[in-house]
Amino acid sequence: QVQLVESGGGLVQTGDSLRLSCAASGRTFSSAAAGWFRQAPGKEREFVAAISWTSSRTLYADSVKGRFTISRDNAKNMGYLQMNSLKPDDTAVYYCATTARSPYSDYASRGALNYAYWGQGTQVTVSS
Repeated sequence: QVQLVESGGGLVQTGDSLRLSCAASGRTFSSAAAGWFRQAPGKEREFVAAISWTSSRTLYADSVKGRFTISRDNAKNMGYLQMNSLKPDDTAVYYCATTARSPYSDYASRGALNYAYWGQGTQVTVSS
């Protein structure tokens, strides 16, 4: 079992940066792929970024590529999402998630159904 707690959200202006953190408890975090998803009001939850347990592979949504960076520190059971050049369209609740296992070392996934554990989310609001 893994429990995830996000932090670092807030209200910022267009062009600002934020760093989201995801604190994980449980022994399986270091061997699981991790991801960030977001959900804006009235919209479906969407993929943002993913990282393999080895950090050897990362995936990004086209809308955030070049602006967001996903990372992790397995020794600390932490995941991170560095968000730069924020835009109003980035306004959403951001969720971190992990898979139950990784079938291979560079496994990472865009699919929400592949993630077994989810945090409660942290709100990010970008004003124009």
